Amino acid sequence: MSMAAALAAGVALVLSVVGTRIALAWLLERRYLDHPNERSSHSAPIPRGGGLAVTPAILLAWGGLMVSQGMDAWNGFLLAGAVVLLVLSWLDDRHTLAAAPRFLIHGAAVAAALACLEPDALVFQGWLPLWADRLLAALGWLWFLNLYNFMDGIDGITGIETACLGLGIALLAPFAAGPALICAAAGLGFLVWNWHPARIFLGDAGSIPLGFLLGGLLVQLAVSGHVAAALILPAYYLADATITITRRLFNGEKIWQAHRKHFYQRAVQGGRSHAQVSLAIAAGNLVLMAASVLAVSGQVLAGSLTALAAVAALLGLLQSWSRGRAA
Repeated sequence: MSMAAALAAGVALVLSVVGTRIALAWLLERRYLDHPNERSSHSAPIPRGGGLAVTPAILLAWGGLMVSQGMDAWNGFLLAGAVVLLVLSWLDDRHTLAAAPRFLIHGAAVAAALACLEPDALVFQGWLPLWADRLLAALGWLWFLNLYNFMDGIDGITGIETACLGLGIALLAPFAAGPALICAAAGLGFLVWNWHPARIFLGDAGSIPLGFLLGGLLVQLAVSGHVAAALILPAYYLADATITITRRLFNGEKIWQAHRKHFYQRAVQGGRSHAQVSLAIAAGNLVLMAASVLAVSGQVLAGSLTALAAVAALLGLLQSWSRGRAA
């Protein structure tokens, strides 16, 4: 890791901590509060809009690092897309925009970034023709972007996931270490204010751009030849969100509406604290990081089986907690 990358990560950490405190005061003054309802995991009104600090902290640090190293098209499109998604998502936080135009803009941001990749930069390493490679990558990135928002439902969970993914990507992909560490640092900075009991929530203005940027870094990891590792690192989030949304779809529910049916949410309903659940997810993510190292070192089967076992164990633990039982 270069000194410039370390400095940029430190800047992101400070900006995230200080900026979130400023955002908290501003949101309280404006009474921009998330009031609890039957789908909430909190019981008191909490300011929502921490993304107004966390996302700019990442953009400023990442942009500054890229300017010092020479901005390329890929990073330029990632940063530009995140700016657009920040504005869109803040409007959605405040006014609840219709789903169709939101998803259309999400798709446009993903498509623009993928379009700047060279034709030989294949996400799935030549297993698919170029058009299918790009289509599947776009769909996967779009899903990840939105599930990052779906999974932001208890105190600490997004800060934990962002830190783990950022550190994992930095460990596996030195070429993306700077941006990955910047994301990790900003996530840790937000935890200062979002750890249970949270004083502020991230909101869509944070979770949507974070999903976009981290999804872009995972695409970079896959393009470098490590598809398995790119799927292993976020495997818990992918599994919880996909299983839960599939269940809701089969039950005829409106899957775009807020709910409390994710494994981690039901664990909290079963009596575990937000901190206990978030720490359990952090522990699971550490195992996934180790599994991804195995995959990158050439032991793809061992890494994949380790990841599968870790995710199954974590989901099983959360499921048992949802019934009010200790594992």
